[in-house]
Amino acid sequence: MKRLHVHVSVSDIAQSLGFYSALFAAQPVVVKPDYAKWMLDDPRVNFAISTRGREIGLDHLGIQVESTGELHEVHARMREAGGAVIDQGQTTCCYAQSEKSWIEDPAGIAWETFYTTGESTTYGDGTGENVARVAHEKQGACCQPQPEVKQTAACCNG
Repeated sequence: MKRLHVHVSVSDIAQSLGFYSALFAAQPVVVKPDYAKWMLDDPRVNFAISTRGREIGLDHLGIQVESTGELHEVHARMREAGGAVIDQGQTTCCYAQSEKSWIEDPAGIAWETFYTTGESTTYGDGTGENVARVAHEKQGACCQPQPEVKQTAACCNG
């Protein structure tokens, strides 16, 4: 059975631990100085927070699977969805050993699919994620042309 994965970058782990533990009415299953993870069944989600993201807020989404067969199934769906799939393979990330692939959705949100094969005593150096995710880095909003805003009359002024 698959599980949705949500990873949020936070500035304060302790404050966020209290907030999400209350929100989920559950304690995290993993707590480290820079990372925490809840494995919830209702809703079925792997929700993680860390201080390792590039910006505060949504870092990435994903689909966690429980077997190599499910991993191949979701990987095939990524290919069918279109866009460049980056096969990261075996990696250490978030205090776990996993096999991963990445894709970016049309809105630019990074999605990973992964099968966790074991635990790790280290967070991981981020090398694989950086290579996979930086492949789709965008210019900052300040450097992109801004659309022309046309002034129109309000429809409901009377």
